[in-house]
Amino acid sequence: MDLLRIIIAILLPPLGVFLQVGLGGAFWLNILLTLLGYIPGIVHAVWVIARR
Repeated sequence: MDLLRIIIAILLPPLGVFLQVGLGGAFWLNILLTLLGYIPGIVHAVWVIARR
């Protein structure tokens, strides 16, 4: 299941974080990072998924 979440996180980083943690602070931070740059959003999403 984590592999599927990581693939989703690469395509749509906020969706991958949402599936892992819900509407918490990490989700909103990921939306901000994705808006500032796609790569930081991906890195954060993969980090959140791998951490849990």
